[in-house]
Amino acid sequence: MGFDTAPLLIIGFCLAIVVAGSLILLRTQWFLAWLKGSAGLLLIALAVYFSLFSLNLFSYQQLSREQPLATVSFRQLGPQSFVATLAEADGNNVDYQLQGDLWQIDARIIRWKGIFALLGFQSGYQFEDIQGRYLTLEDQLAKTPGSHHISRPAIGFDVWQSARDGWSMMIDAQHGSATFMPMADGAIYEIVLTNTGLAGRPLNEAAQAALGRWE
Repeated sequence: MGFDTAPLLIIGFCLAIVVAGSLILLRTQWFLAWLKGSAGLLLIALAVYFSLFSLNLFSYQQLSREQPLATVSFRQLGPQSFVATLAEADGNNVDYQLQGDLWQIDARIIRWKGIFALLGFQSGYQFEDIQGRYLTLEDQLAKTPGSHHISRPAIGFDVWQSARDGWSMMIDAQHGSATFMPMADGAIYEIVLTNTGLAGRPLNEAAQAALGRWE
């Protein structure tokens, strides 16, 4: 099933427990009114929690193994200075200025577990950082290579970080990083998920030539 189906099901569940909690609060003839009120408030609090959980998931995209997640193209501004254009699968294109000789991109990866995994729901991802790096240690220590945080702001709380800290029974959170690859004027790479994590693959001659010089 598609990645977005699971958050929609969770939101439907939240609506149901909001209705149940509201009915409990409104039925004043019940004995143990305090217990009744506490139960109703707990249900509504759970609904708020899972609603925020689901809204955060909509900032992730469905993850398809071996399918291109994005392309990164480079335009050189000067010595060891580049503009990297990240073109994502959803059509979102953003420019980032990087300094250095190499580039790397990181991503947050969410995998369903429990009943969601048994139902076959797809994993999701969100790019987190893109950064540059210098080849020599002297340059790396003396210069600023440039790093950009590109993940979308969390709503209410960070579901990925909560899962990384062991506070989620529904998702596993993983961190994926592509290996550093050379920047070059006109070079274009595609980003894919492999069995070992993210990988950048050259798409044109400029990227292939840059890899050949680097290797």
